[in-house]
Amino acid sequence: AVEALAGAGHRVLVTGGPGERELTAAVAGSRGTDLGGATTLAEMAALLDRAAAVVVGNTGPAHLAAAVGTPVVSLFAPVVPAERWAPYGVPTVLLGDQDAPCRGSRARECPVPGHPCLASVTADDVVAAVEKLVSR
Repeated sequence: AVEALAGAGHRVLVTGGPGERELTAAVAGSRGTDLGGATTLAEMAALLDRAAAVVVGNTGPAHLAAAVGTPVVSLFAPVVPAERWAPYGVPTVLLGDQDAPCRGSRARECPVPGHPCLASVTADDVVAAVEKLVSR
């Protein structure tokens, strides 16, 4: 998705904790900026505040983005109900099969081989969701 977003003219910053540096570097590739392990929580909030939109899993940064008013594209596994746990108060696009077999399981790790809830999400889906939010 980083390649596709950069190809569509978006600047892509990839964040993560200090223990995720290998992952953030791989995700950023040559088209994104790798900030893995490089930001404090306050710096992360400032980055999110300046973003036109964020693409993120259903994790803390999704809610931090919502708290600073930034629209969210959420790669949302339905292990918890979106109506209760999706980012609140900002334009949001949920990507992922909300009726997947893991629905409502509250699992911390995918209980279904192949991650069917997110496996069908494409880079084009991500770009389309970002474009929808930034064109509002």
